[in-house]
Amino acid sequence: MVTGTRAQHTWQAAGVTSVVAITWVTRLAGLVAIVSTVVPVGRDVRGHVAKWLELPSEATTAAAAVALVTGVLLIMLAAGLRRRKRRAWQLAVGFAALLALSHLGLRHVFGAGVVSMVLLAGLIGTRRYFIARPDPTVGRWRALRVLLQLVLAGFVLNFALLSVAPARMLDPLSFADRLSQSALALTGVSGPAVFHEMWFEDLSASIGLIFSITGVLVSAYFLLRSAEPAPELSDDELARLHELLKQHGERDSLGYFALRRDKFAVFSKTGKAAVTFRVIAGVALTSADPLGDHEAWPGAIEEYLDICQRNAWVPAAMGASELGATVWARFGLEVLEIGDEAVVDTKTFTLDGRVMRGVRQAASRTKRAGYKVLVRRAEDLRPGELPELVHLAATWRGTETERGFSMALGRMGDPGSVIVTAEQGGRVRGVLQFVPWGERGLSLDVMRRDRTVDNGVNELMISELLLYSREHGIDHVSLNFAAFRALMEQGQRIGAGPVARLSAKVLHFFSRWIQIESLYRFNAKFQPRWVPRYLVYPGVGSLPRVGIATFEAEGLGGRSPWLRRVLHR
Repeated sequence: MVTGTRAQHTWQAAGVTSVVAITWVTRLAGLVAIVSTVVPVGRDVRGHVAKWLELPSEATTAAAAVALVTGVLLIMLAAGLRRRKRRAWQLAVGFAALLALSHLGLRHVFGAGVVSMVLLAGLIGTRRYFIARPDPTVGRWRALRVLLQLVLAGFVLNFALLSVAPARMLDPLSFADRLSQSALALTGVSGPAVFHEMWFEDLSASIGLIFSITGVLVSAYFLLRSAEPAPELSDDELARLHELLKQHGERDSLGYFALRRDKFAVFSKTGKAAVTFRVIAGVALTSADPLGDHEAWPGAIEEYLDICQRNAWVPAAMGASELGATVWARFGLEVLEIGDEAVVDTKTFTLDGRVMRGVRQAASRTKRAGYKVLVRRAEDLRPGELPELVHLAATWRGTETERGFSMALGRMGDPGSVIVTAEQGGRVRGVLQFVPWGERGLSLDVMRRDRTVDNGVNELMISELLLYSREHGIDHVSLNFAAFRALMEQGQRIGAGPVARLSAKVLHFFSRWIQIESLYRFNAKFQPRWVPRYLVYPGVGSLPRVGIATFEAEGLGGRSPWLRRVLHR
C-alpha cells in the first residue's frame, strides 16, 4: 500500500501552500481593482507617468475601464491558478502588470497598485508550480475569434445607431467620426460625438462596453477551461480490462460497468490495476473501485491523479466501496457516504413468510393476468430477438439519453449477461438485463417496462430471476442503488431528532423528480443486505463541480444539453 507521505506528494504536491496563497492574492487584487473603480476614494493621488506625459482626462477613464475589466478577469483566473493552469498563470502575469500600470501610472488608486505589484512578484516567484495544460481542443485561435466577433458586433451596432440617429439627439457626424466614436465606445472613452440626449449617450457607451467586456470574459473562459475530450475505450484497452475482471471480478459488483465505451482507461505501471473515467465539466469522474488486484490499486490511482494534475481536472470517484474509499483517502481525498447498494443472497432468498407477502402477492397477481417470465443468457436469445429488445428498452426509457453511469453499461447483449423478459399474450411487456459479477454473481443494469403494464411486473421478473439464480449457481444479485438510504431510515424512526427528520423530508421532496425514496422502498421489498457506497472528492470547495458532473453523468441533471452544445462549439 502507498504511504501517507507518498500519497500527499501525488495529489497535494509540493508548493500547495504557495498556490493557495497566490490564488487568494489574485482574488484580492481583482476585488480591490473593482472596488477602486466603483468607489472614488483614493483617486486624488496622481500617477507620476500621467503627470510627466500630461495625459488628457480621458486617460483616467480608460484606466478605470481597464481596472474594472482586469479585476473581473483576475477573479476568473484565480480558479485556474488554484488548479495550477499554466495559461492562467501567463494571463495573470500580464493582467497584474496591466493593472499595476493603470493604477500607478494613469492617475488611479495607489494602494490598489501596490497590491497588483505584490501579485506580480508572487506570480513570478511561483511560476514552477503552474504546470497544468490548457484545453487542446480549443486553443488560442478559438478564444481570439470569439473576442473579435463580439467586439465587432458592438462596433457595428454602435455605428448603425450613430448613422440613423436624428439631429435632435446628436450633432451630425462624418463617416470617420462615426468610426472613431464607435471604436472609442468599446473602451469607455469619450469620442468626437456631441450628444443632446443623455440616455442616448449612455446607450451608446453601454453597448460598447458590454460587448467588449463580454468578449474579453468569454474568450478568457475558452482560454482557461479544462479539456473535455470525447472518450472511447480502444479494443486493446477493453481486452485488458476484461482480463482484469476475469481475474478479480468477484470483489466488486460494479466492476463490469467499467467496460462502458464512453470512458478513458489508465493502467498502473505493472498493468495489474486500472482506473476508468470520463471527463465532465472539468471533473475526471470514475465509478466504483479501480479494476484489478487491490494491492496494485495505488499504482493505477497515482497514474490517474497525475493525468488529472497535468490537465487541471478535478479527481472524483462515485460509488466506491468501503475498501476503495479507504485507498482513495490515503491520497488526501475526502470521502462521503452517499447511499447503499441492495445485494440479495440467493441461497437465503424465498417468497415465503410474512415479510415477503407484498412481493408474493404482486407476483401472483401478474401471473393471473397472463404474464410469463423468461430468464435466459444473452447468448441463448432467439436470432433477431436482441435488436427487438434493445428497441423496446429505448422506447420505454422515457428520456432522450440513457441514464446511469456507475451502474449502467449503456448496451445490451454482452456474453454472460442475463436477460429477463415478461410476456403477455406473446408480446414483450418488460425487460431486465443483469451483467456478470465475477463467476457467481449478477448486477442489475437495465430495468424497463411498458408504461401500460400492470403493477407488479418488475416484482415478478426480479423474483423469478432470484429463484433462477439459486438453481443455476449464482450466489448473489446486486439490485438498484438506494441513495441516502440511511438518512431516510433515521428520519422515519420514532424519536428521530430534528436534523434527521428534516433530512428525510428534504429527500422525500426531491423524490418527486428523482427516484430516491421509491427505489429504496422497491429494493427493501426483497430483504437485501445493504452495502454502503461512497463519493470521493478533493475537498468541500470542489463539491459543487463534482455534484454537477455526477448528476450529468447519471442523466439526472447538471448542465443543460443546450449549454453543453454551446460550450463544446
